[in-house]
Amino acid sequence: MALSLDTIGPDSNAAGREGPAPVMPPEKHLEMPTQHLRRWSAAQERRPLHRHPMMGTWLARLFVFGGGLLLTAYGTYEMYQVVSVSRTTILQWALVALFTVNFSWIAIAFTSSLLGFFALLKKPRQGPALPSALAHRTAIVMPVYNEQTSRTYAALEAIYEEVERTGLGSHFDYFILSDTTQPDAWVAEERAFLALRKRLGEGGARFFYRHRPKNYHRKAGNIADFVSRWGGHYEHMLVLDADSLMTGECIVRLAAAMEADPDAGIIQSLPLIINRNTLFARLQQFAARVTGPVIAMGLSVWMGRDGNYWGHNAIIRTKAFAAHGGLPDLRGKPPLGGHILSHDFVEAALLRRAGWDIYMLPDLGGSYEESPPSLIDLSARDRRWCQGNLQHMRVITAKGLKLATRQHFATGIMSYLASPFWLFQLIVGIALVLQTTYIRPEYFARDFRLYPIWPRFDPERALALFALTMGILLAPKLFGLLLMLLRGKDRRESGGGFRLIVSSVIEIVLSALLAPIMMLIQSGSVFQILLGRDTGWQPQRRDDGSIPMRDIVRRHRAHTVLGALAGISAFMIATSLFLWMSPTILGLLLAIPLSWLSGQLGAGLALKRMGLLLTPEEHRPPAIAVRANELQARNATLGFDDEDALRAIYADPNLRDRHVEMLPPVAPRKRGEIEADRALAEAKLADAETIDDALHWLKQKERMVVLHDRALLDMLVRLKDKAPEAQAAE
Repeated sequence: MALSLDTIGPDSNAAGREGPAPVMPPEKHLEMPTQHLRRWSAAQERRPLHRHPMMGTWLARLFVFGGGLLLTAYGTYEMYQVVSVSRTTILQWALVALFTVNFSWIAIAFTSSLLGFFALLKKPRQGPALPSALAHRTAIVMPVYNEQTSRTYAALEAIYEEVERTGLGSHFDYFILSDTTQPDAWVAEERAFLALRKRLGEGGARFFYRHRPKNYHRKAGNIADFVSRWGGHYEHMLVLDADSLMTGECIVRLAAAMEADPDAGIIQSLPLIINRNTLFARLQQFAARVTGPVIAMGLSVWMGRDGNYWGHNAIIRTKAFAAHGGLPDLRGKPPLGGHILSHDFVEAALLRRAGWDIYMLPDLGGSYEESPPSLIDLSARDRRWCQGNLQHMRVITAKGLKLATRQHFATGIMSYLASPFWLFQLIVGIALVLQTTYIRPEYFARDFRLYPIWPRFDPERALALFALTMGILLAPKLFGLLLMLLRGKDRRESGGGFRLIVSSVIEIVLSALLAPIMMLIQSGSVFQILLGRDTGWQPQRRDDGSIPMRDIVRRHRAHTVLGALAGISAFMIATSLFLWMSPTILGLLLAIPLSWLSGQLGAGLALKRMGLLLTPEEHRPPAIAVRANELQARNATLGFDDEDALRAIYADPNLRDRHVEMLPPVAPRKRGEIEADRALAEAKLADAETIDDALHWLKQKERMVVLHDRALLDMLVRLKDKAPEAQAAE
């Protein structure tokens, strides 16, 4: 007797049927119309089923934005007083304007963090209880793009084991949604998938795998393809990244929270960074653990049900996403046109516009992710995020968006524009010092003064304003440190109070040195994007490991030269200017060694042995992380990531048959239209005598064509294993 759908997922063959289970369930379509950014009416917004109080949320917003506005007004007034000792020049007005923009950014971050600090000082809020039963089914989806197979499948298997322990595993199915464009990685995914199913037996029938021939619209298109074709089977979907880990309790609690709240469209968890060992990654891990909860809680309180979505480690109501999450293409060409890179903000905005609630559960534990291992790896990912956030300048004015949603977009845009604004402020500051040092005084003013006029500053006010700015900038870190010190368990598991303070000092100092480098990197990204340079989409490097020194020198030599020129110029102009700019100058001068040190595994592990930059999750690693590492080590011994794809297909008839079964139907070809890569691949296979000939001649794009084409695969397998002379020699 076959098991029911509620037991093993849609149309599974795991029991009661002969032959292997299907690699994907039968399609159950959901319409996913493309949304329009300029057409919307209030009548299209759904009415909530329950009344949710908003008074506390509005008071929190008044505190955050009202307080930020008052701080900005005070800072602007003080800056005006600093520069208006004598007649105010155009450059001085420019400095006041740039200071106001930059100060407003950190002022709102300060008030939001202060709100989060007060909220966390109170008794922690109780997250959703662990349910004894669930009513609906959830798809756990992991989009992958040229990832290390041993890592991604280990994470997914560890998540599966955790969910099974809750006793509610039958409510969850698992999907590996591949957009991989590298042939070896693609076949490695298939081999790992088949091995996983075989290893899990009946449980493996709840795992599914799909590879898209074209990664249209990248990750957003990958998820949309799944929702529109198979989303009808599932009430919810939980979206992971390739580096995500979530405990079974966390996943089940999210599903229960979604079932308990019929107005929820997306519920976002707060992922903590774990498993990192390089110096740079451990800096990020420590900062996220200490400061992250303060920032996240502040955001959660003032955002309320007008929240945001970070693209992973969140549960989504599938039908709501299908109805309102279809992204439009922006007019024009990339980088500011074309498909939307930072899709998650826009998807959340469109669902919220339609009346679905979006909110975060920052106190729900068991959600984890990883971080880039070096400064250069972060900058590569950051370049793509920069382009995506600048695209939001064309989305922020979309019709029907909530005010809080527009604030989310503004925050994302400003997070990258802040760097060029800071750069411009430094340039204007240097120009003002030059003006003050070398400009001739005005002896005959229009108001017939008895004394000449020199451009001057108020040094005492300037020093006080600098102290205020630094205090506001560092306050979120200090709030997080204070909370860790007050919480005995967190304090002990972070190495004790003294080590925790020393770790915070190390993080602040290194972050301050890295800040001017990131400022120039982000400024360069903004300028390139505004000049029309598209970033593309490169796979992320997730492993610990250093980058070759020649690459580091190439990426940072301009920063070092600029730091040297700025230091020499500032010292020649005025000692005070040199001292004012010294943190920026020092960071740029040390760009190459700092970037090299950031990716060093030894430096990170040395601090770990000393009990520095230690987090509670390092002291007591989550069980799911330990299990995922064990599974990754086991997977590495199976060699999925090490074998040539075509050779594996050639040597294993069973793998070849399953690979062909997983291929999508062949798209019809118009007569007279010849695909160049296919024609070249066919010609090379026809000319080859052995498999080694084919492997030597076929380029990567041609290999992908062969793997997609049943006829070319037949040509491949008919090749000889060895040349006749080699066989004769044997």
